[in-house]
Amino acid sequence: MIDAKVFEEFSARLGAIIAASPVADIEKNARALLSTFFAKLDLVSREEFDIQAQVLLRTREKLKALEERLDQLEVRDNNRT
Repeated sequence: MIDAKVFEEFSARLGAIIAASPVADIEKNARALLSTFFAKLDLVSREEFDIQAQVLLRTREKLKALEERLDQLEVRDNNRT
């Protein structure tokens, strides 16, 4: 059976090797490149999108209620004449 201490030491050494390897630099550079690319696009966060979708839904509901009220007022106005 492998001793837990030996496994932890091996894992720590492997982590250190990967952190010092070019793979870590490539990942860092790729993240920076993608971050710059997405920053140039006119994008919104998912949270902001969801908030705006809720605002739009409430606005549509208010518009529908106002249209119904206007229809009722027009009918009432036409009945008076």
